[in-house]
Amino acid sequence: MTADGDADRRNDSPSSSLPAMPVSAGNGNANGIGPVPMYSNYRLRLNPRHDHQPESYEDLQSEFIPLLFSSLERYLPPNLLNVNRETKHRYMREVLRRYSTQGERNRVQKHREYRLRITSSYQPLYRDLYKLNATNFFVPSFTKAFMANNITRDESIKSIMSEPAPGVYAFNMLEPRFCEMLVAEVENFEKWIHETKFRIMRPNTMNKFGAVLDDFGMDAMLEKLMEDFIRHISNIFFADVGGFALDSHHGFVVEYGFNRDIELGFHVDDSEVTLNVCLGKQFSGGELYFRGVRCDQHMNTEALPEEIFDYSHVPGHAIIHRGRHRHGARATTAGQRINLLLWCRSSVFRELRKHQKGFVSWCGECQRERRERLHQAVTAKKMELFRGQGEAAS
Repeated sequence: MTADGDADRRNDSPSSSLPAMPVSAGNGNANGIGPVPMYSNYRLRLNPRHDHQPESYEDLQSEFIPLLFSSLERYLPPNLLNVNRETKHRYMREVLRRYSTQGERNRVQKHREYRLRITSSYQPLYRDLYKLNATNFFVPSFTKAFMANNITRDESIKSIMSEPAPGVYAFNMLEPRFCEMLVAEVENFEKWIHETKFRIMRPNTMNKFGAVLDDFGMDAMLEKLMEDFIRHISNIFFADVGGFALDSHHGFVVEYGFNRDIELGFHVDDSEVTLNVCLGKQFSGGELYFRGVRCDQHMNTEALPEEIFDYSHVPGHAIIHRGRHRHGARATTAGQRINLLLWCRSSVFRELRKHQKGFVSWCGECQRERRERLHQAVTAKKMELFRGQGEAAS
């Protein structure tokens, strides 16, 4: 699985035992002014300061996307959180340069210019969609769950969730009016594409239809959705895959039906956590099928009986799952289905994965192999004891 800017790339590969092999993201002084610390090993904190309000970097020139700096700011060392914005920007830019090649930085810059060409020309239909408004966007039960105090919030969030299959959580999320407006906004964007003959990047190589919401101005709204809501859910249910440290996203809509995509092959997402919300319209079919969470080594292994699950979409209702949860979409047989997807990623988890060895806690096959090896070790020990007792008796 590779990525090409925000338009993520995934590759197909056959499988004999599954539907198809899943395809596979200084010390500042008292007045907040100080130089970037003069040490070469720039570092970030492992855990973010959730109570820290990051600044906007939209007006600063850089080879990196401005929202990336706002996301990283919560991970700065304590002595840098309150220095001036330019100092923080320089520090974070050096951190990012350590982990990206010149080619990657050029690609990011080109994608930023691509977005600018769109946003400087496209006229939104509903500007209210471009700034998150919890009251207008979400159903009351969803909003209320997050209004609980810090002591009871986790339990409050759990109370609105159901777990129809291991690792798949479902809940009512979006107001019908919001769904209608977002669908209309996407249709307006597609009309603009047709009229201007602008060549856009589709969400990924598996979907020929749909649009990347980040590319026409919704990136800040979706970033806030991830930071204020999805990250908290992920910290509860998906901490094992970096749910506590989500720091970037890829937000898009997909379209299924007549003259659109019909189905989606068996795959995994380029995300740590995926939010999938049905926006409408009227449709038949299109069920998601899940077949268990797997690491790279076990991507093509059989699904266990308890991992086999089908989910039927309901407009306004969401599901959330690990990106490595293998899944696909059955054919939409009538009408048109439109879904909002938010792929949430953690740079911290991705860095840790590079150094991970042995079994991983979130892979179903790793856990099965671990149980099997433990059983074999216990059996071998019992046989050794039995032999020892037999020899002693003789």
